[in-house]
Amino acid sequence: MSDISRSARPMTYHPCSAPAPGDGGSTDRASGPPDQGGVRGHTLGVAQGAALLVGAVLGPGVLVLPRLATASAGPASVVAWAGLLVLSVPVALTFAALGARFPGGGGVAAFTARAFGRRASAVAGWWFYFSVPAGVLAGALVGAEYVSTALESGPGGTWAVAVILLAASFGANHAGLRLSGRLQLVLTGLLAALLVVAVLAAAPHLRAANFTPFTPHGWSGVGHAAGVLFFAFVGWEAASHLSGEFGRPARDLPRATVLTLAVAGTLYLGLAVTTAGVLGGRAALSPVPLTELLERGLGPAAHPIAGVAAIFLSFGAVNTYIAGAARLGVTLAEAGALPRPLASWARTGRGLVLPAALTALTIVVTVVYSLGLDTLMRTTSACLAAVTAAGCAAATRFLTGRRRWTAVAATAFTLVVLASCGAYLVVPAIIGLLATVSRRTPSPPRHPHSATTRLTSQARP
Repeated sequence: MSDISRSARPMTYHPCSAPAPGDGGSTDRASGPPDQGGVRGHTLGVAQGAALLVGAVLGPGVLVLPRLATASAGPASVVAWAGLLVLSVPVALTFAALGARFPGGGGVAAFTARAFGRRASAVAGWWFYFSVPAGVLAGALVGAEYVSTALESGPGGTWAVAVILLAASFGANHAGLRLSGRLQLVLTGLLAALLVVAVLAAAPHLRAANFTPFTPHGWSGVGHAAGVLFFAFVGWEAASHLSGEFGRPARDLPRATVLTLAVAGTLYLGLAVTTAGVLGGRAALSPVPLTELLERGLGPAAHPIAGVAAIFLSFGAVNTYIAGAARLGVTLAEAGALPRPLASWARTGRGLVLPAALTALTIVVTVVYSLGLDTLMRTTSACLAAVTAAGCAAATRFLTGRRRWTAVAATAFTLVVLASCGAYLVVPAIIGLLATVSRRTPSPPRHPHSATTRLTSQARP
């Protein structure tokens, strides 16, 4: 399966970009290829590595997730944020351990193929690939909400901006324009700065009364909030890809991961507490909670600032998601993991025809059935939680000692998150079933050393 950009956000499912685990031992020095963003191999230290990992975890979804979480759990959504942060620790450390043991050793699909065979790897690929239409539409709508609010253009304006953003992203990918790793880091820095300014600007207006009642929807609402919030906690598997870029992955990658956990935790908790404590009841209603927080300190200027920042952030995430899906579709087709009609579409137009068609279909279904961001994000979260669970479960086959028990805990955590997805579990269940019955004879790979060759030669049947 294909290599999805290291800086891809939502995401962040990184299939078979390098040899599967077991091709090399645990070493302190890496021998991976240069990073796509222009950072040469073996040069990353703790700070640089943490910056890239933060870029993999943070994304524009955080601009709207406080509202969705508060709508599910009220002020108790803070508990859901904190709980996911705590439970993310074993997941992050598990992927860091995999990266330290197998520098440049591939991603979820590579590990899943080696641990459980090609069929399981294909299922993981389907989970990511068919979550992309909902994920990119959600990302586009997030940016569009902020722009339409700034322009006061209403729901029609929101959809117009979202469709334009999606068309621009598909067009840029068709023209071969991909965002560099450094530009992705700039966008991540912009998002982090926006969150910090919003929290600092709004913090003086925090009121204890806004935290009562604390659980208006009962404690079950906290679990319901966790199901959508997982959208903000995918991306830890990027550690297994970045490992080849560290000078001393066995030492520095775990440190960078811990630093990333601290940074992401501080930003997320600060945003969650401030949103609930400052906006009160409006936190569950406002489509642009970050704008309202910024407005406390910046006044009317907050609207255009948040709108411009949101559209750039959304474009960056959507562009990277689409690029990854295009590459993944081609290699799923080559591996025989897609039925022939879909495989033909997946190879057409730089791999963009099938994702574009599926995205268009998702737009139609969303409009016809009046689905909202909550539905789109929960659908994507359920699929990505399944992908993460597959990676963590594979790690239990490769790691030993305390690291293996950490992987067991990480697997248990993702299974708990999957359970919190409730009815949305139907989506990865159906996708997994279709992936299982849709395998066919693999097509000859376009390149003798492609990811497909490695997958089919190294994985068990």
